[in-house]
Formats: sequence, C-alpha cells, structure tokens
Amino acid sequence: MTDPSVLASLKPGEDLWVFGYGSLMWNPGFEFEEQCDAVLNGFHRSFCLYSHHYRGTFDNPGLVLGLDQGGDCRGSAFRIAAHMVRDVVAYLNERELVSYDYLPRYLDITITQGGTEAQVRSYTFIADTVSEQYAGGLNVDQKASLIMNAQGIAGLNRDYLINTVRHMDDTGFGDPDLLALLDQVERLTGMIDMGGGI
Repeated sequence: MTDPSVLASLKPGEDLWVFGYGSLMWNPGFEFEEQCDAVLNGFHRSFCLYSHHYRGTFDNPGLVLGLDQGGDCRGSAFRIAAHMVRDVVAYLNERELVSYDYLPRYLDITITQGGTEAQVRSYTFIADTVSEQYAGGLNVDQKASLIMNAQGIAGLNRDYLINTVRHMDDTGFGDPDLLALLDQVERLTGMIDMGGGI
C-alpha cells in the first residue's frame, strides 16, 4: 500500500523526509540516509487516540500517541534515498494506518543540520479528529485513569507510556506534557497500592 499523493508530489530522483514523533524516533524500521532534529508547527504530541486492540479493549480502552492539532512538536526527521521512497512509504502506511486512526500528511517541518535550520516537506501521520477513536478532549486525570487500567495484546498501557517517556528522555526529547501524565499515573499507582493493591 502506498500513498499516491506523497509520491506524486515528489520529483523524479528526489529524496523524501519523514517526521517521527513517537516510536519512529528510536525504532524507525527502515533505512535512511540521515537523521536530524526537527520541529513541526501546528501539531503537538499527545495521548489522543483510544486503543481497543494493542493497549486496551473495547470494554476497557487504552490510549496511544498521535499528533493532535495546535502547538508544535519536536521530533526527528529522516531523509530517505529516492530509490527507497516507494518501499518506505508502503512500510510506514502498513505500520501506521492499520487501525485507521491516523491520516497521512505531507507537511512542512524545520530541520536542524549542523546548527543550520532549513524548511523541508515531510511525510508524517496526524490523528484523525473525526474518528470514533479520537480522544483529544480528555484532561490529564482522565487520560491517567484510562492508561492505569488498560491492557491489550501488546501489554499494559502504562508500560507503553513509561517506555515512551524513557526513550524520549534517553534521546534528549523530553516532553513536559508526557512527564506530567506519567507523574499522575505514578501517583494513582501509589494510591491504589496503599488502598489494598492491584
């Protein structure tokens, strides 16, 4: 499966930039020519999509990361060699569009290479705000409560949050909103333990 819109917008022999804001940053799963810091304006990283399979169930949904509207997001940009573009786009679409919670987009980002900034177009995925699985209106307490109690075929939802924060800290991309969410989950975990265990 490929995205004809992004492929049609590239000139013959042109490389493709891909913007990653979550697991793609430390586990891209594809070959690339270079990786650098990047900022996407107009969207922010958020646990804004319900998970009914990998990190939750329909009866007890969890939450996963998406790019939600507003603000900005610091992430990683990957430059894909022209001869690999079609294969990488197909791989990314299969990886990210399985549950149809994301929309593929070709957006401007600002990359930093050797201290110099430049604007390039990049392929990325934003949250589908009209999907039934969009959870953009939840506050920190509501998100923490869902994450605390959810589990899917990929494991506990809170482990997904913990691992995400750990990887982002390790790669120098600390996110205050995610840290605040993790703090709330840890506080709830402590209160549950004191009240009789989980």
